[in-house]
Amino acid sequence: MKKDPSSLDAVITPRASDLGNGFTVKRALPSLQRQMIGPFIFLDQMGRAMLPPGDGLDVPPHPHIGLATVTYLFEGELLHRDSLGVVQAIRPGELNWMTAGSGIVHSERTPAEQRAAESALYGIQCWVALPERDEEMAPAFAHHDADELPVTDAEGARLRVIAGELCGLRSPAATRSALFYADLALAAGAKFRLAADYDERAAYVVEGELKMPPGDDVHGAGQLLVFGRGGEIVLQAQSNVRLLLLGGEPMEGRRFIWWNFVSSSRERIEQAKADWRDGRFGHVPGETEFIPLPERKPRPVKYP
Repeated sequence: MKKDPSSLDAVITPRASDLGNGFTVKRALPSLQRQMIGPFIFLDQMGRAMLPPGDGLDVPPHPHIGLATVTYLFEGELLHRDSLGVVQAIRPGELNWMTAGSGIVHSERTPAEQRAAESALYGIQCWVALPERDEEMAPAFAHHDADELPVTDAEGARLRVIAGELCGLRSPAATRSALFYADLALAAGAKFRLAADYDERAAYVVEGELKMPPGDDVHGAGQLLVFGRGGEIVLQAQSNVRLLLLGGEPMEGRRFIWWNFVSSSRERIEQAKADWRDGRFGHVPGETEFIPLPERKPRPVKYP
């Protein structure tokens, strides 16, 4: 029997991962069910966490290669610093897009002024794998304010395109491959139709509950819904719901991921490990801390 293209291929429940200092994130990608969705190879939900006065998130300088980090917040504020000398705060509805390419180092911290009182932190960080031709490109950083990202609002559905193109709206963020990444809010009972414009599509339920007609199964917050290829996907809000829609075209080949490194070459990842261990990456101006190379040996994972 031919599979209904509008059906779910997988429902991924994120696993908890500790960033240190007791701050835990929900990691949906990579998972045992999927390594990637289009070029998206990593998806972490940060919070919602309430940080007590005097406290905050502190992720000291650490390296990346072969990917772009994509940071988007719902609440709170983070300060990005990197080895290019960029210092950039990010606030709700804004986009930080950092292209690691051949190698970059950055830190992410709660700004000092936010620590004076209790503060919330709530957002998503994704990694987008770079095409093979761009894996060794020069590192770069771009920030886009909330009012730069296109929005459409109609019939109980509000869509903001964070990156790529969807529903005729294109983000100003420069991407290296065909993809879409969007913030969708649906009022209870409202529907959204996701066209088959890309081979690989998914939705991450941030808040609320969602149905996929004609079925009656309800999917709740913290689930990554991976859709079948081809055909329109109908999403209906069981309650007020907020989703992140993401996907794109499949990458041209396999990707390896180890710690903060992504590459089409195992050897390149080994080189990056040695470079970080031996201090051959750049430095973040004004920062003396760093995250050491993990000594663990990751267990092999087979992805579909």
